[in-house]
Amino acid sequence: MASWEENRALVLGHRGFMSRYPENSILAFVEAINAGADGIELDVWLTRDGKAVIMHDESIDRTSSLNGHQKEMTLEELKKANLGMGQNIPTLEEVFEVLPGDALINIEIKDVDAVEESLRVVEEFNALDRVMISSFELEALRKTRRLNDKIRIGLLIDNEKVVPKIPQLKEELKLWSVNVPMEAIPLIGLEKTLQALRWMRSLGLRVALWTENDILFYKNNNLTKLKSLFDVVIANDVERMIKYLKELGLR
Repeated sequence: MASWEENRALVLGHRGFMSRYPENSILAFVEAINAGADGIELDVWLTRDGKAVIMHDESIDRTSSLNGHQKEMTLEELKKANLGMGQNIPTLEEVFEVLPGDALINIEIKDVDAVEESLRVVEEFNALDRVMISSFELEALRKTRRLNDKIRIGLLIDNEKVVPKIPQLKEELKLWSVNVPMEAIPLIGLEKTLQALRWMRSLGLRVALWTENDILFYKNNNLTKLKSLFDVVIANDVERMIKYLKELGLR
């Protein structure tokens, strides 16, 4: 049974097993778990009629057969969109219904309005222990913490300006992790990235690594160089990542 507190590197499927299946689809989530991932990462928005749905962008244009902004559409309208491979846009409830009861779930809040409904679903499925809420939006994290003082919270980093605020945010939000992009390495250099990760861990925080493109995990043996400085990897290709981490002795 997977747990956030394990002494091995955890692997989450980024939007599911998105290198092989339609991103943020039930199929991608199920296949990530079948491939050996400890859990999945997904993105949540609120529909016009108050349902928490899984979608990365602010519109459904890129990943589905239809166009429109999910915040302006009802669930019934969104269900008509095809994600490919016979998949439609899932609700957060459907994800919990389908995944095994021990699968870890990193819910990235894309839409502050989705916080309340997302927490309602998590509590409905008695899943506090296996969920992490993450966001780039500080207001989403603040709202999450106001509504629930126990759930794990991960601060997503997308620019350097947030980094000096981490100690204060750790106290304010009771942060569990900082979720750091591999893009930091080409942006600020390996040495500065290593220093930042060591500093985050010295504060008692976990480190989750993510990237838009898995190649950054493997390029120049980047992940090997960060070997003792991360706890979670959010990968597009979970199968390759699990194999790689086993070779590093981290699983």
